[in-house]
Amino acid sequence: MTQAQLQPSGEHLSHHPHSEERRWQDYFTFSTDHKVIGIQYLVTGFLFYLVGGALATAIRTELATPAPDFVDPRLYNSLFTLHGTIMIFLWIVPAGAGFANYLLPLMIGARDMAFPRLNAVAFWIIPPTGILLISSFFFDPAQAGWTSYPPLSVTASQVGEAIWIMSVLLLGTSSILGGINFLVTLWKMRVPSMRLNQMPLFCWAMLSTSLLAVIATPVLAGALILLAFDLLIGTTFFNPTGGGDPVVYQHLFWFYSHPAVYIMVLPFFGVMSEVIPVHSRKPIFGYAAIAYSSLAISFLGLIVWAHHMFTSGTPGWLRMFFMITTMIIAVPTGIKIFGWLATMWGGKIRLNSPMLFAMGFISTFVVGGLSGVMLASVPFDIHVHDTYFVVAHLHYVLFGGSMFGIYTAIYHWFPKMTGRMINEPWGIVHFILTYFGFNLTFLPMHVLGLQGMPRRVAMYDPQFANINFICTIGSYILAVSTIPFLINAVWSWTRGTKAEDNPWQALGFEWLTSSPPSIENFEVLPVLTVGVYDYGMSDLSEVESRSSVEVKYPVGPDNEPVSATSDSQSK
Repeated sequence: MTQAQLQPSGEHLSHHPHSEERRWQDYFTFSTDHKVIGIQYLVTGFLFYLVGGALATAIRTELATPAPDFVDPRLYNSLFTLHGTIMIFLWIVPAGAGFANYLLPLMIGARDMAFPRLNAVAFWIIPPTGILLISSFFFDPAQAGWTSYPPLSVTASQVGEAIWIMSVLLLGTSSILGGINFLVTLWKMRVPSMRLNQMPLFCWAMLSTSLLAVIATPVLAGALILLAFDLLIGTTFFNPTGGGDPVVYQHLFWFYSHPAVYIMVLPFFGVMSEVIPVHSRKPIFGYAAIAYSSLAISFLGLIVWAHHMFTSGTPGWLRMFFMITTMIIAVPTGIKIFGWLATMWGGKIRLNSPMLFAMGFISTFVVGGLSGVMLASVPFDIHVHDTYFVVAHLHYVLFGGSMFGIYTAIYHWFPKMTGRMINEPWGIVHFILTYFGFNLTFLPMHVLGLQGMPRRVAMYDPQFANINFICTIGSYILAVSTIPFLINAVWSWTRGTKAEDNPWQALGFEWLTSSPPSIENFEVLPVLTVGVYDYGMSDLSEVESRSSVEVKYPVGPDNEPVSATSDSQSK
């Protein structure tokens, strides 16, 4: 990438102050400001995370002993159905959209998203839909799991299942609207000096995520509409009693839901690519490889869905095809992992909260990735199918990949979003509790799965009792770990130390405006003349050592941009 510096362009807005205090009431309005919407996504998603986490704690409490002595099996089915749906559709996906909303326009030098009103609509679909979904718990909640496989989904809990289908359809609509907005914003709103191959890697990750959301989500919508017909008006698209085929539903469901894994994780791959170079003080290793690997993951993600169905009567030749494509997807994922490790290698690593959570992300995702390669193998998958080995893999990839990624992003961009620094010692306490609790909860589940404990059951053989008890203790620690984070975030946001505009001495556009940014982000639109990952480059030492006030866009007494500094020439 070009190495130079950032300098002001001639485009300038004079009718907005440099930085403005935002009131708390602004976050309860139909705002079209991408930064307000981003925080609305994040806060709303975290509230749903607390609900989903409480349900998970109830599930683990039930599983602490072999007998169903905390909740009855019917209620247990409803708990894990709502838990999975809330965690995926109301926390992880909205959290990625929240960071994208806040960061994408800032990272590419835009003043807002391409379609601000559509952006607001996409967000405001989520809160009422989430409330609708949770409200079903008080009537006749769905019990068929977050996969909602027929025939179970069309024979039990008609009201709850109908609400579940409606809720997921609405949340999918929100995801499509958001994806279209991100794509158009990245394509049309970049400053002229930023080419595609100069975009920050988080932008590449969101480009790939949005393509997946736009392509795959309509397939799920079609499957759910047909399922609703079976449920409500008695058609038999998937009901074998009338000639339907439930396996067809599985094909349609996983055509979306396996790519959905990457819709959930790719944004946090992008977060890692932003955070690790900053806190390692080194250029990102393999920019092009990491950028294109995101696109490769998106493409391969669309052709691996049937590995979820190795035991569903899939022909042998088809199993081989999907086994190979599933294993191949480990290649672009591995490229990212090696790129991040190579970036850290020999760097001046700051072991602060963002970096600790980033390292936690890498370690947990590697465990999940390795067990994913094992599950891609047909013989092994058949052996552990529908056991707790799959539960462990799912949570290492999805929950570990998203939770550690979300916390990494929050700790890294907290100063930019709030204008205040988050308390560092409490951040480290939060990390230690989270990392220990997470691994104590899910690592032993690999053993449970290899020993044959089935998933989605409230009762189990007493031989699994000891390991399940350990997992339950881990889940309590994981639940407690949220408390120091909540206290720290609220206290730091209201009373924390004032943050500089660029406390990490980062080179991305988002750090070259005020903290928090003004309404339209930039006093003057920036020009990219320096690589956003060129940390530690000898000829950029002067850039890194300068204060943020000196680096950002200077404005003269008449509120007009002054000329560029003499040392800001492209190289």
